[in-house]
Amino acid sequence: MASLAPQQCCAVGVKHEGEPTGKSFKIGDIEAYVAEPTGKTIHKDTAILYLPDVISIWQNSKLMADQFAANGYYTLIVDLFNGDPVSLNQPEGFDFMSWLTKGTDGNNPHTFEHVDPIVEKAIAYLKEQGFKKIGSVGYCFGAKYVCRFMTGGKGIDVGYVAHPSFVDEEELAAITGPLSIAAAEVDQIFPTEKRHKSEEILLKGKNPYQINLYSGVVHGFSVRCDTSKKQEKFAKEQAFLQAVTWFDEYLV
Repeated sequence: MASLAPQQCCAVGVKHEGEPTGKSFKIGDIEAYVAEPTGKTIHKDTAILYLPDVISIWQNSKLMADQFAANGYYTLIVDLFNGDPVSLNQPEGFDFMSWLTKGTDGNNPHTFEHVDPIVEKAIAYLKEQGFKKIGSVGYCFGAKYVCRFMTGGKGIDVGYVAHPSFVDEEELAAITGPLSIAAAEVDQIFPTEKRHKSEEILLKGKNPYQINLYSGVVHGFSVRCDTSKKQEKFAKEQAFLQAVTWFDEYLV
C-alpha cells in the first residue's frame, strides 16, 4: 500500500469553534452538506467534492467546506459510511478493522464495494447541477476515493489529499490528473517510507503532483488539530491554502 489502513489516530482530535453556514440535505438516501460559493470570485463551472475522514459530516468538516466556498468553490460533503461514522475520540480498544469490514451493527461494511457507489452518486449529482470540472479533497479515509475516482474518466479531474490512509499503490499509480498531498511529520499510517514510495510512484506518472510535509503535527492535523497550539494551527491553515491554490491552478 501507498498508505496503511485507518487506526485509532484517525478519530482523535479537537472540535473547532464556529457556526457552519451551509445546508444539510440528502442525495437519495445519502446524507450530504453543501456550501454555496461566496466572495468576489466564484468559479461557476467547478465544484469540490469533499470526501471526509471516518467522522464524516460534523462540525470541523462543515467549517472546512464553508471555507472552500468562501474561496469561490461550490463544495459538497457526502457521508461515505451509510449513517455509521465513527465518533470523535473513541475509547481505547475500539476495533477499527471490525468497523471497516462489518460496520457498528455487523451488517454495514465500509469497504470500497460499498463506498464506491456513494462517491458515484455524489459525482452524478454534481454533474446534474451543471458542473463541468470536479476537484476533490480527501482526508484520511476519503483520500483512497479521491485516487480511485481520478482514473478512467470516473469523474474527479483534480485531487488533493491530506494524511491519506488505505490508498493502494496501484490506485495511486493509476491517477490521470494533478494530485497534491499534505503529510504530517508524525504519521503511523502515512510514515516516511510510504511517503517516499508515493513520491516514486508519482514521479513515474505524467501528472503534476505536489507533496508538502508539515513539521510538528500528527495524522489528522488538517481537520482535527488543536488550534490553540500555534504550530498546529499554522500547519492546518497552510494545508488548507495548499488545497485552494492547487485547485486555483489546475481546476479553474
